[in-house]
Amino acid sequence: MSGPLPELTADEIDAAAKRISNIMEPTPLQRIPRLSALTGAEVYLKREDLTAVRSYKLRGAYNLMVQLTDAEKAAGVVTASAGNHAQGVAFACKAMGVKGRIYVPTTTPKQKRDRIRVHGGDFVDLLAVGDTYDAAAAAAADDVARTGATMVPPFDDPRTAAGQGTIAAEFLEQLGRAPDLVVVPVGGGGCLAGIGTYLRERSPQTAILGVEPSGAASMTAALVAGGPVTLPTIDPFVDGAAVRRIGAVPYSAISRFGGRVRSHASLPLLTTTESDSGAGSFRMMHVDEGAICTAMLELYQNEGVIAEPAGALSVAALREIEVEPGSTVVCLLSGGNNDISRYGEVIERSLVHQGLKHYFLVDFPQEPGALRRFLDEVLGPEDDITLFEYVKRNNRETGAALVGIELGAPEGLESLLERMDRAPIQCERLEPNSPAYRYLT
Repeated sequence: MSGPLPELTADEIDAAAKRISNIMEPTPLQRIPRLSALTGAEVYLKREDLTAVRSYKLRGAYNLMVQLTDAEKAAGVVTASAGNHAQGVAFACKAMGVKGRIYVPTTTPKQKRDRIRVHGGDFVDLLAVGDTYDAAAAAAADDVARTGATMVPPFDDPRTAAGQGTIAAEFLEQLGRAPDLVVVPVGGGGCLAGIGTYLRERSPQTAILGVEPSGAASMTAALVAGGPVTLPTIDPFVDGAAVRRIGAVPYSAISRFGGRVRSHASLPLLTTTESDSGAGSFRMMHVDEGAICTAMLELYQNEGVIAEPAGALSVAALREIEVEPGSTVVCLLSGGNNDISRYGEVIERSLVHQGLKHYFLVDFPQEPGALRRFLDEVLGPEDDITLFEYVKRNNRETGAALVGIELGAPEGLESLLERMDRAPIQCERLEPNSPAYRYLT
């Protein structure tokens, strides 16, 4: 695209909506009775998992690429992505007949890699580099510098953000009125920048809540610091939102959503307006990965919705905020590209988060009947051993075993610990997120 980049405005987002209408239909806005009953509000899901690429990322990718000059298209495009944006770029490459090279982290689930190849066909080359999005982004930047191809950023470009902002234009028209609250998952910030910009101009009374995974709260860190910062470490589990550093373009837009910043050291909640949750407010919060897993499982079991971890962020947030009874809430379900092989970890993280799964190191005497006494004297009637790894490595009279116990209810932990204290067997609880816990489990 020759000349300066367009500004991120509601008018530009409306123009983007016309451009992408050539390639995709509006996604459904679905009222969810269970979530409405849970909150006392009217809760709707914006089902971006039902696009051709199972996420909203096609919007931004196509809006950017369709504006390239013929010379830029001939030179090809390059992008970096944790998976969903890559699928959007691949789909656009094939639809437009443009060659592309796509860099993804090695941690990108196989399901997403396979879908990238399906959507792009012979028009894309897929390259896995590093174990984070940022490593893939660095490799993509080197490619652009070396080849002269055009970068298609997943979030740090006003054309990408404008395409993603078309979500807001759609749900305002579908709803027929201004929602009281819109909940948006946040990774690099492009989607929040686009949706928030549109709402600030077209529905300024609507409150906005951005939600990040606790292991990658880069937007909150940027708003506290006064500019994008690079997180020293992140948890890559929520791969669609695990970004070390948010984009400069999204930050510029989002930092204008409110007037002041408040937080405390652990950054659980950040508010950038005088009102914490009223009309027109903007807040950021982060949600534990275990809570996200619980939301994923509940969506699948109750609504039959397959949400990836980033896609369930907004729903997970509903359990941790106070929603005004009778209000209208729109939650963005951003994607459904979840690898079925990950469900074992999803279930595990959910059980730990709910306080149902615990791990212990137990020193069993090297004598017959020790395990039977543990089962009879320590376990409760609703408790179950889900993991038992026992290895005798020396000639001591006791041997340590790693024991995973699933409780019938979270309240059962206290009585379990009391029985362990009374038992003649030494038991040590492994605290979640401790080095020993991460190493052994």
